[in-house]
Formats: sequence, structure tokens, C-alpha cells
Amino acid sequence: MFLNSIFIVLASVYTMLLASPIKKCKFPKKQGLVAVYEDGVNAGWAMSPDEACIPGKYCPYACSPGQLMNQWNPDAQTYQYPTSMDGGLYCNSDGSTSRPFEDRELCVDGEGTVSVVNKASKDVAFCQTVLPGNEAMLIPTNVEHGGEQVLAVPGPDYYASTAAHYYINPPGVSTKKGCVWGTADKEVGNWAPYVAGMNTDSNGNTFVKIGVNPKHIDDFKEHTPDFGLKIVCDNPEDCNGLECELNPKNGYNKAQGPYVGVSFGAEYCIVTARNHANAKIEVFEV
Repeated sequence: MFLNSIFIVLASVYTMLLASPIKKCKFPKKQGLVAVYEDGVNAGWAMSPDEACIPGKYCPYACSPGQLMNQWNPDAQTYQYPTSMDGGLYCNSDGSTSRPFEDRELCVDGEGTVSVVNKASKDVAFCQTVLPGNEAMLIPTNVEHGGEQVLAVPGPDYYASTAAHYYINPPGVSTKKGCVWGTADKEVGNWAPYVAGMNTDSNGNTFVKIGVNPKHIDDFKEHTPDFGLKIVCDNPEDCNGLECELNPKNGYNKAQGPYVGVSFGAEYCIVTARNHANAKIEVFEV
């Protein structure tokens, strides 16, 4: 009798779950956003491919190159977990989404002070991390060979005054294959050869940093990249720290320039573009 009662209860619970599956919030395809992993459980949201946008969660999204996500948890005033995960739209219990900041658009133009000039013979994938969000390198920016593309640079009013971070894949790697977390057997995604970071402060100074990816050193230190990076400025007088360069011809994990540092064993260099001046990251083959 006792076992029969348990069976009846379990059967009832199972029936309820089938009748009332967990609702998911749909990705807003028609609002000018860039879908990430459309075939994954995330269904377009800038989240891990096995993570769904379900009620009670903030669901980040990707914007067009040069733009930034303009919605996040209003209570997220500082860069601190767990609110640092709360980017994007809020998923309601009925499967609808709401804007945390109703007076803001979904995406906003960045400062426009940094662009990529691709001098390589193939396209290059710059993959921005999702912040606020899981900080995976999921937001795609393709830079065509021989072309130039503006990057999304946060200003002082962006989430917790944080910077944008990019993982830079080898020329020829598409954004579909490069803007993923990846695995340690390929030099893409979290194991891409180089990284970059940038933001603009309230005085109009844009700080641009390029560096070797520490994860590339961990697992691919015997694989010297066949391309490099260099920061240049339209007007050199407006920039401090020029000659900032990562050139594999000078050795692996070697940064050049007047302002060079080391983080987690990886070298980097920094340029400051003053008075809203424009800086450019050149990609070149060696």
C-alpha cells in the first residue's frame, strides 16, 4: 500500500512536469541583435550553448560590432559576483522578457575610439567577452582582410566602469569557430594567441592594451603565432605609449613599447589615446 502511494505521487509529479514544462524566454530576433549559438540550448542568447534563458534569470545578448549591450541588473553597481552575471534582459515567469532600464535601447554605440586594421591576407575574428555575463568570448566581430572595423569601447558610464575584452584568433578562423570557449587542442577561443582590452575614462582618455593570452602560453608555448599586433594612432601626438607591439619575430611572449607589463606570465603593452583620439590595432602576418 505504501509503495503504491509513492508510485501515485511520483506519477502525479511527472504528469505535472509534462503538462507545465519550464518556460523559456525567446531570443528577440527582430530587434537588431546578433544571435549566438542559435542551434544551442541558449537559442541565440550570449550564454553558454547548454544554458537556457529561463524565468528568474538575466539573459545577455550580443550587439552589432561597435555597439555594447545596454541592459543589465540595476542593482549591479560594482563588478562583483554574482551580479556580474546579470547582463541583458530579465526573463519573466510567463516567458516574456523585460528591460531592466525601460528608457534605454537594447544596444548603444561605444566610444568609437578604437578600430582594427587587418593587414593580414585573411579575415580575423575578434571575440568580445560577455560582461555583465559569463565573460566567455562569445560576441563576434569579423574584420575583413584589408579592411577596418570599429570595436565596442565602453565609456565611463558603462556597467561598473568596466572595459571591453577581446580574444584575437589567428587569421582565417571564422567568428563561428573562434568566438567560442573552445578546448585546449585548438588555438581558438579561450586559447587564442592574443587578447586586448580597452575603455575610455571621464577625461576622454582611451586605454588600449594588447597582450599574449596566458592560456596560449599554458598549452601552446611551442606554437609561435604567425601573426602579430601593433597599436598606431591617426595623430601620434595624441597617443602615449606608441611602439606598442607584439611581433613573433622578436620572440614568443615578447611585448615591445615604453609601457610593458606582465600578467599571469604573459607580456602586454599599453597605449593611451588622449582627448577622444582614435587608436588602431593593426593585425599583420609574419
